[in-house]
Amino acid sequence: MKTSKKMAVVTGASRGIGRALVQAFAKEGYEVWALARAADALESLQRETGDAVRPLAVDVADEAAVLAASKRILEAGTPRVLVNNAGITVSAPLNKTTTQDFQKVMAVNVTAPFLFSRELIPAMAAAGGGRIINIGSIAATRGVKYTSAYCASKHALLGLTKSLAVEWARKNVTVNIVNPGWVETDMFSNAKAAISKTTGRSEQEAHAALANMNAMGRVIQPEEVAALCVFLASDAAATITGAAYNIDGGEAG
Repeated sequence: MKTSKKMAVVTGASRGIGRALVQAFAKEGYEVWALARAADALESLQRETGDAVRPLAVDVADEAAVLAASKRILEAGTPRVLVNNAGITVSAPLNKTTTQDFQKVMAVNVTAPFLFSRELIPAMAAAGGGRIINIGSIAATRGVKYTSAYCASKHALLGLTKSLAVEWARKNVTVNIVNPGWVETDMFSNAKAAISKTTGRSEQEAHAALANMNAMGRVIQPEEVAALCVFLASDAAATITGAAYNIDGGEAG
């Protein structure tokens, strides 16, 4: 390894689950590369979290940008952990989902994790091992109407996870996926607003309706997802690979 300090890479780091991930790994003593498009939000995160955070503005939908970011990270050292968290969704019926929409969702949700994994895993293996954690969705395990592109991307991410887990198991690189249900993020806020607009219900009623989709009747917090990822990066999870962890309040059953 080029550095003795534990290093983690988190994509989609500027808000929601990504922001919680950066803070959680920094608290665990990691130097954290925080990747997102919004440079201002990353700088704010660095000020809030401390010098352990290394902000890097990257559009993960741009292959050249992903490759350049991977090269810059490897020049600084070999990461111990990669969390592919960046994700987008399109909510629309099939006949209103454009090819461009589909390709953009796949680029962010599948191609970017593939590229980061391809560029960083060999260095991890050469350094003695590492952890890849993909942030999926319960939509990776079932169909959800009006989100065909999103569901397809998360199913693909699940397949990528399982394939890489088998390929790199003997090199001490574990690959797992975390599948959240509804999490208190901008995506959740947008869903509440959409429900209110289409049904006339208040956002409070929309919040309750979404929360009641799971057995616990509550929305998952970003910090809870981050805590699970910290566990999967720990020595205690050294033999866990190819696993899919639902964190959804029992929604998937």
